[in-house]
Amino acid sequence: MLKKITAVLMMMVFVFMLAGCAAHIHKVGDGAQGSTVVEKRQWYALFGLIPINEVDTAAIAGDAEDYTITTQQSAIDIILNIFTSYVTVQSRTVTVEK
Repeated sequence: MLKKITAVLMMMVFVFMLAGCAAHIHKVGDGAQGSTVVEKRQWYALFGLIPINEVDTAAIAGDAEDYTITTQQSAIDIILNIFTSYVTVQSRTVTVEK
C-alpha cells in the first residue's frame, strides 16, 4: 500500500513539473482580441540548434494588428520528443491567437 501511495505521489510531482514547461508569450499590439487560434509545429535538429522548418508568425497573423504568439512544449510535443530525441530531433508548438 505504501509503495502505491509513493508511486502516485511521484507521478503527481512529475506531472506538475511538466505543466509549466518552457512557454514564451509575446503580445503584439494589445494582444489577442478575438478567438481565432492557429497552431503550427516547429521542428529542430541537434536538440534545438538547427531549425528544420520555419513557422512564419507574421504570415499566420495576416493583417491583424493585435495578436499573441505563444511558443511552448505542449504535452503532445513531450510525447513526440520521447521518440524523436533518439535522432536528436525535437519539436515545439507555436500558437498565434488573433
